[in-house]
This record gives sequence, structure tokens and C-alpha cells, in this order.
Amino acid sequence: MNEVDVLEVGRDGVFVILKTAGPLLLAALAIGLFVAIFQALTTIQEMTLTFVPKIIAVFIGLIIFMPYMISTVTDFGRSLFDRIIGLGVS
Repeated sequence: MNEVDVLEVGRDGVFVILKTAGPLLLAALAIGLFVAIFQALTTIQEMTLTFVPKIIAVFIGLIIFMPYMISTVTDFGRSLFDRIIGLGVS
């Protein structure tokens, strides 16, 4: 395994992290922005108001995106295992 293969595995790992965590982070960002605008418009300055909707949105996002996340991580794992097997053959 040379440097190019190591960099390719690392790049693929970063993309897998972004693909699996991205939808949840975007949901939390959107809800946080909505709550911040709501707080600014109504002058409600409750600190805990921002956390509860974000937690609910992340849990709902987990339920919705879990099959996609699992398939993405398992595909990456399979490709990584195939590379490991390929190292032993050559």
C-alpha cells in the first residue's frame, strides 16, 4: 500500500463522515436558525428553548436517515475490507 492508497482511504473516510453526519447537522442548523430568528422577533431570551427543538430534530433525523447512514458506513467498510484482502493477495 503506497501513499496514494492511504490518501484515498482517508479521503473516502472523510466523505463517509460528511455523508452520514451531514443531514443531522443540517437539520440541527436549520432548527437552530429558525429558533434564533423566532427569539429575536419575540424577544424571548430563554436559553433552553434552543436545545429542545434541536434534540427533537436530530432524533427525527436519525429515524429518517438511519437506513441511509447504515448503508453508507457498511459500503465503506466492505470496500475497506476488500482493500485489505487485496493487500494480502499481491
